[in-house]
Amino acid sequence: MKIYQITDYLEKIAPLEYQEEYDNSGLIIGNKNENISRVLITLDCTEEVIEEAILNKCELIVSHHPIIFSDIKKLNYNHYTERVIVKAIRNNIAIYAYHTNLDNVIKGVNGRIADKLNLTNRAVLSHKKNILRQLVVYCPLNKSKELKEALFHAGAGKLGDYDCCSFSSEGLGTFHPKEKSNPYVGKKGKIHYEKETRIEVVYHTKDENNILSAMRTIHPYEEIAYQIYIIPNTNKSIGSGLIGELTESVASNEFLRELKKVMNTKCIKHTAITCDNIKYVAVCGGSGAFLIEEAKKHKADIFITSDIKYHQFFDADKKIIIADIGHYESEQYTKDLIYDFLVKKFTKFAILLSKVNTNPINYL
Repeated sequence: MKIYQITDYLEKIAPLEYQEEYDNSGLIIGNKNENISRVLITLDCTEEVIEEAILNKCELIVSHHPIIFSDIKKLNYNHYTERVIVKAIRNNIAIYAYHTNLDNVIKGVNGRIADKLNLTNRAVLSHKKNILRQLVVYCPLNKSKELKEALFHAGAGKLGDYDCCSFSSEGLGTFHPKEKSNPYVGKKGKIHYEKETRIEVVYHTKDENNILSAMRTIHPYEEIAYQIYIIPNTNKSIGSGLIGELTESVASNEFLRELKKVMNTKCIKHTAITCDNIKYVAVCGGSGAFLIEEAKKHKADIFITSDIKYHQFFDADKKIIIADIGHYESEQYTKDLIYDFLVKKFTKFAILLSKVNTNPINYL
């Protein structure tokens, strides 16, 4: 099997276009056309993980966190990142990062936390912007149905739980074919009037190349009149954080004790208990301080995340409980999530879970 067969499948679940601007998800080291026989899944890519991959003859490591975040100007073994990169290349091990794009799908990192906490009625806390576009294209009437079907097949017209969504209106188009043209209808040197359909469809940026390719393949005109608009609309299932509901209210102290057990954490740093019972729970795997206000807006009783700074705890403002369970602890089940994705699709392929605990934090 080739690397791209694995990574293309993962990107169908969480496209790279969904990652944050600062991120570096995707194939970081390796050739996508290389043949592989084993994959190792980890939260972080450390030297110990590379050794584990070598020992288990894994040619691809799928890591949640990217090994490279910023520019690297030298590879001289002075930092663990440099040593990991060199050792991976020397042993022909590819490294793929599946990071904030996986955070930003509702069945991703936060969805797995919600599974552990048995949350229902889930919704995204902060919807990701600038991932939708609108295509407007003008087509002769006799080709409009075929063109729409091709656009739908390529991914256009998907809105939440609906697909094949479009709007069409009829009008009169004009054009003047010049001497070197080869018009589908009309005659060279004469202004032509053609009844046309204006087709409008919304699509995700990840599908743009396929959609435009389908349009050019089916559209009969030599020169296609079309426009692409950036629209502020959001997709309800894409974005940061998640809020859900417990099937029944639980006493706050009891919930925190259960949270500590379920998330297998040595300690929970939290703000004052501001409510007797907890019903609505907001979560964000990894560093989630930027979502405190969103959690409050959604009337969550508690916001579970990590990496909260001292002064950010004050932002609870007695309106919500903020619970910091630790970065590693909040994302530890991401390995299992990726594993489940892959074993469901590639049933006869060796997929291994790393046994290395990459948490750099120890508790006394």
